[in-house]
Amino acid sequence: MMRTLLWRGMLAGLIGALVAATFALLFAEPQIDAAVALEAHNAVHAMADEELVSRATQKTWGLYTAMGLYGTALGGLLAIVFAGLYGRVARVGPRSLALLLALAAFVAIVLVPAIKYPPTPPAVGLHETVRLRTAAYFAMLALSVAAATLALWSYRRLAGRIAGLDRLLIAIGIYAGTVALVQRLLPVIDEVPARFPATLLWQFRVAAIGTQALFWLVAADLFGRAAERTVRDRHRRVAR
Repeated sequence: MMRTLLWRGMLAGLIGALVAATFALLFAEPQIDAAVALEAHNAVHAMADEELVSRATQKTWGLYTAMGLYGTALGGLLAIVFAGLYGRVARVGPRSLALLLALAAFVAIVLVPAIKYPPTPPAVGLHETVRLRTAAYFAMLALSVAAATLALWSYRRLAGRIAGLDRLLIAIGIYAGTVALVQRLLPVIDEVPARFPATLLWQFRVAAIGTQALFWLVAADLFGRAAERTVRDRHRRVAR
């Protein structure tokens, strides 16, 4: 069953990524174009910089290729985590579990890191701090996932001792407290130029997070439906 779940998860992730890429093309890419135009207008040396990949490629083939690889990998990971947790953590159906896992992944991988280091378009951020910003973001991402893992471990560890709702609240408290401490310790990075339009920045961030939310929703729903059929077929074979 694991093999079937894996390829179905990867396929669901690919479809979700293509849907999310289309959303990004319609709502995020126009904001990036506006930011690039603003940067070119404000920077005297902008015309001297050679473009390794054209914007036309970045927002078409590049966007869909990158999102496709991203979605396929995360879809496979979703299937692996699903297979490891189904029937062991909570008595929920396959589709419900897939959607709950997607919600947890969205919070831990997208939303929480974005609270500390929100996505920014071109023209925001200094070139000399690229490495610091990248390292800080991935540190926040890794620690958020680690905190979520700790919370899940605590939830399972307390099974049989504390009621289910209380265990859930404790797990949420552990995650929230750990994340708050991590965000307090990581460096503050605020490099938005004073003249950068606040509306453009807000619209880009909403579109970027919305792209990720749409990906996880579509991928998890498709995978959950496929997992329901897989589990049902397996039960039928066992019953025979």
